[in-house]
Amino acid sequence: MFRKQLLYLTSEALCAYDWRNGALGTGQCFPASAAGLDGFAAWLEDPREQRLDVPAYLLTDLIEEDFQRQLLPHVRGKAGRALLERRKQQLHRDTPYRGSALLGRESTGRHDDQVLFFALTNPSLLQPWTEALEHLRIPVAGLYSTSLLSIALVKKLALTHEHLLLVTQQSGGLRQSYYEKGQLRFSRQTATIALDGVAVNIVLETEKTRQFLTSTRMLARGDVLNTVILAPAAQIAKLELLCDNGVEVAYHFIDLQLASERVGLRQTPALADQLMLTLLGKHPPPSHYPPGPLARYYHFQRARKTLYGASALIGTSAALWCVINLLGGINDAAGTQRLRQETASYQERYRSTMANLPPAPAQTQNMKVAVTLGRMIASQAPEPGRLLGMLSAALDQAPQVKLGQLQWNAGAAPLRTAASQQPPPPQHGAGAAPLGGILAGIPVAPPQALRLEADVDMPNNDYRAALAAITAFAQTLARQPGLQVAIEEAPLDLRSSVALSGRSATPAPDSQARFTLLLVWQP
Repeated sequence: MFRKQLLYLTSEALCAYDWRNGALGTGQCFPASAAGLDGFAAWLEDPREQRLDVPAYLLTDLIEEDFQRQLLPHVRGKAGRALLERRKQQLHRDTPYRGSALLGRESTGRHDDQVLFFALTNPSLLQPWTEALEHLRIPVAGLYSTSLLSIALVKKLALTHEHLLLVTQQSGGLRQSYYEKGQLRFSRQTATIALDGVAVNIVLETEKTRQFLTSTRMLARGDVLNTVILAPAAQIAKLELLCDNGVEVAYHFIDLQLASERVGLRQTPALADQLMLTLLGKHPPPSHYPPGPLARYYHFQRARKTLYGASALIGTSAALWCVINLLGGINDAAGTQRLRQETASYQERYRSTMANLPPAPAQTQNMKVAVTLGRMIASQAPEPGRLLGMLSAALDQAPQVKLGQLQWNAGAAPLRTAASQQPPPPQHGAGAAPLGGILAGIPVAPPQALRLEADVDMPNNDYRAALAAITAFAQTLARQPGLQVAIEEAPLDLRSSVALSGRSATPAPDSQARFTLLLVWQP
């Protein structure tokens, strides 16, 4: 278990204990005086013990502790928390050490919440000690009350009485805590009047507590108040002579040794202080009272430990990742060596096999190149099928155009010649460009050119309609990807150097006009 510092505060003194290895150490008490504060500071600053970074748990056992039971409307959420905080300030406005606990709900009426409000009404008793802790920057984990911590003691002792009054003798005096169905309702502390170590005023104080509980209607008339007294075995016989059972009070006694065994305390104490401190050391609950700024060094310590833990986790993960990568690199190196050996073995087998075969007409590399070229020619060699398909789709959309003549060419478009002229023969020699591989589709598909001569219907000899139809037909073709369209010859020569003649008012019969288009397509 983690190391802790358990501080037991009463009105007269503060007792400090070390909690190590799940056991309570020997305590040292310091009186509530200037000398006691100096001694407490020296005890914390002892360089041999190194207590400045050990979390401290402050347990109070004070007379100035108030308990009030209130009914509040059943409100939840932000409004409920605000209502609860306002009621705390109304009941205990002079102290910052105040808290509340929900006991349950009323069974009748509006079913209001039953809330127990508690507070340390004299904060000046804590101020000198908290200032010393603040000055030394001691991480304070929480501020606790013995009356509230005794709830855990009731559970350890398995006390199941419906109306229970637990009486313990502690350093601060005689503590009486009332429980109804296992829930704390009220607690008070009185001075102890001892005779031969026996608290002779237990019966009187118990009767005062019973009368108070009856007057505040926490205990109905006729209900039996089961009073359980924790005391050493040597005092139980004397207490039994003092405590007589009555109509409304029944006394029970529990040996401190049995209680110590239930709690897990190795030695039997004379007072119940060590029982409470052991419960706090083993299972510290959330702080009963808000420690406020006193807990900031504890939060700093927890944040620092969290960062250290995260750093250690990241470092461990990084080291593990490096180890995994190193082992993976070793395995990869072994696999690479194995693959090299297999490659050498296959190459040796290949050479051995090839040595036994007869000479081949062509080398393997040449055959591979030939296959590659064959596939390239099969996929990239020029053919007019796709270009003619584009032209066919455009002719379907232009029924007024009638195809006359086609001239397809692989490569750049040839120059347009007259019908009577023959195309120039191909040149061969040193000056001729080596176009054989390019025209075959090596290394890329060559462009294709298609020159078409067509006739367009011209009703009433309307050249304007004919030109519009030709233009629309050319635009339809130009929308194809990679296709360039040029009008080489139109039905009407619109050049500025040519004179126009004719009569537009004279009616003319329907006719056809000849035009020429050049299509250049790059696959």
